[in-house]
Amino acid sequence: MPAWGDEMGVAVVTTPRFRSWAVTHPGAKRTHNEDAYVDRPDLGIWAVADGAGGHAAGEVASGMIADALQAIPTGLSAPELLAQVRLALEHTHNALREEATRRGPDVLVASTVVVMLARGDHFACLWAGDSRAYLLRQGILRQITRDHSLVQELLEAGAIGPDEAANHPRGNVITRAVGAELDEFLLDKVSDRLLSGDRFLLCSDGLCKTLPETELASLLAAIDGMPAQAVIDAALALDASDNVTAVMVAVS
Repeated sequence: MPAWGDEMGVAVVTTPRFRSWAVTHPGAKRTHNEDAYVDRPDLGIWAVADGAGGHAAGEVASGMIADALQAIPTGLSAPELLAQVRLALEHTHNALREEATRRGPDVLVASTVVVMLARGDHFACLWAGDSRAYLLRQGILRQITRDHSLVQELLEAGAIGPDEAANHPRGNVITRAVGAELDEFLLDKVSDRLLSGDRFLLCSDGLCKTLPETELASLLAAIDGMPAQAVIDAALALDASDNVTAVMVAVS
């Protein structure tokens, strides 16, 4: 049985256990897309990365994360897969720090990331930043990641309420990212059992800041068609001001 302990564009992909959909779009206001995704049910890996830094630096950062995860080999056990993902992200973090230094002082080349791994009857999510993972189970949607952001810290401290958080002027300030200047590179992790009928959504913050969770739940529950495209279309209809990316995973 797998154990997730530390000690050990557009796409539709189907495997016997999982079906997944992935879509990314620059958004209604921007012409440049600094998001990237990974959609590899054959590896049991899905991810969304949201680049930061401007001047194409964000695109470089998110692209390097996606490339590193894509390069992980097949046939790994759950502990091996988890270890390889951690290693790939740590190596990418170090490479991005070196790239920022090469570009000059006060340059940021970084990206958020949220990764979902699946083996057997278990899943795990790793993340840094405010790209999110949601789980729709038995009709109930819940966010299974916790944002690494200034707004999240203010919320938890009771300094602001949910209404203020939605349109906070510093809503784009993240406190952790791959490539960010940190004393220690850390990823948070959650893990649990998979149940038949589970549906997961990985997304960049441009999506979850545009669509309310009630609408996300409704769109994620759709069985027919291509639900990731429906989510992106709904965000664009509301003039999403940021890049928007959605990766959905359905458990059969």
